[in-house]
Amino acid sequence: MGEPIPPERLKKLELYLSAGIDPYPKRFPARGEERDRIAALPALLREDGEAPAIVAGRVRSFRDFGKACFFDLKYESGRVQVLMQRDRVGAERYAALRKAIDLNDWLGVKGGLGRTRTGEVTVFADEVVPLCKSLRPPPEKWHGLQDVEARYRSRHVDLNVNEEVAAAFRLRSAVLAETRRFLDGRGFLEVETPVLQRLAGGAAARPFHTRHNALGVDLTLRIALELHLKRLLVGGMEKVYEIGRVFRNEGIDASHNPEFTMLELYWAFADYEDVMGLWEELLVHLARTVRGGTTLVWGGAEIRLEPPFARLRYEDLLKEHAGVDLDDEAAVRRRCAESGIAHEHKSHHKAANDLFELYCEKKLVQPTFVTCYPRGITPLAKWTDRGGDRAERFELFAGGRELANAFSEMNDAIEQRRILEAQVREKDPENPPEVDEEFLAALEYGMPPAGGVGMGMDRLVMMLSGSSNIRDVVLFPLLRPRAGEGEAAREEQP
Repeated sequence: MGEPIPPERLKKLELYLSAGIDPYPKRFPARGEERDRIAALPALLREDGEAPAIVAGRVRSFRDFGKACFFDLKYESGRVQVLMQRDRVGAERYAALRKAIDLNDWLGVKGGLGRTRTGEVTVFADEVVPLCKSLRPPPEKWHGLQDVEARYRSRHVDLNVNEEVAAAFRLRSAVLAETRRFLDGRGFLEVETPVLQRLAGGAAARPFHTRHNALGVDLTLRIALELHLKRLLVGGMEKVYEIGRVFRNEGIDASHNPEFTMLELYWAFADYEDVMGLWEELLVHLARTVRGGTTLVWGGAEIRLEPPFARLRYEDLLKEHAGVDLDDEAAVRRRCAESGIAHEHKSHHKAANDLFELYCEKKLVQPTFVTCYPRGITPLAKWTDRGGDRAERFELFAGGRELANAFSEMNDAIEQRRILEAQVREKDPENPPEVDEEFLAALEYGMPPAGGVGMGMDRLVMMLSGSSNIRDVVLFPLLRPRAGEGEAAREEQP
């Protein structure tokens, strides 16, 4: 059971009902264009003039002066002061409203927009309509919901009282919308692929498991979008992308949430160099259109999204910052041991990548394309030279964090089978337990050469909004249950 409803709130609800006022009406004709006029009209008003106004919002303050009450209404795009006078709304209704209105209630107001004698823009109410009686008060102070855990658990309150939080999520929506406009304008087609899959592939991550009762089969939630999108290339769709949720059953930290929004794109007859140019153009475009400029601050560092971005080779960075040669396996393993990295049961290239993540990534503050990754950690990409030890892959970094990962996609079905079968033999819990035969069967029909890329949209929004924690850009992040919630609580129930 949750906390009991405050008795004084229930008493004020009863005041509405006893006065014959419905505190939960079906509708109120407050349209966005009416509220927009509130912001636009004040400059045009004479001091003694009024213009018709209709507004609805939440009560943020309430000041009772006997025959008149002032209250502030907060709505999505702004706020306005309202003056409710006994002689204007009627004595009987005024008396009931005056006693029953609380902070946090939703009210609708019809009246005239003008100025008070002190010059403040105000709606002079002719009619005040309760729209929803709030059964709980706001936090102690409207500006005071600062407990981070409480903010994430009660996002409905967080959005209501912290205006910068609502602004961050409006920015997120703008980023998603502008990304779609950018890609659609370049001939890419947005598609949707399955969330429920028999095998979760396209990335190295532990999946979530579920079961389909009607079919009697065990399924996983997808960890990536890649393999189904590539099957669309086989089918003749040449430029496709998807923005959708993916799910990874792994740790939670400031940069990772178990479910997140991924953008993946596949481009026939292109390679990773083409994708690199496209992605540089996209990020610069988003910074200019959504943020209004290409210089921003993230993680305490000034980041300049100005083209051209730096392009550096993986092995050069490893040598510079970790002090080892990528091709010297003994040196790589010695450096892992010195750094406290468990490497005995890892391949040479996976051990090297642990060093890269520890020593190199944090150095990549300005936007940087890191290229030519070792093939041992890149099973779905083409080689730089056939049979060689490097892959045509880039990762884009900024602020010391990875933003995007791209390949020249492997379309040799025989070689892809060999690689995936070897991956299964490793018995790594983050790899699929068996080869995805449906994907390989599709590849055998022939996939054109292509470039592909994946980018976490949450982390992109973190950068563009200057947020240090992914939970600040995910409306409802997954949190550890409170004491008394979750499995332990259910087990205690009779």
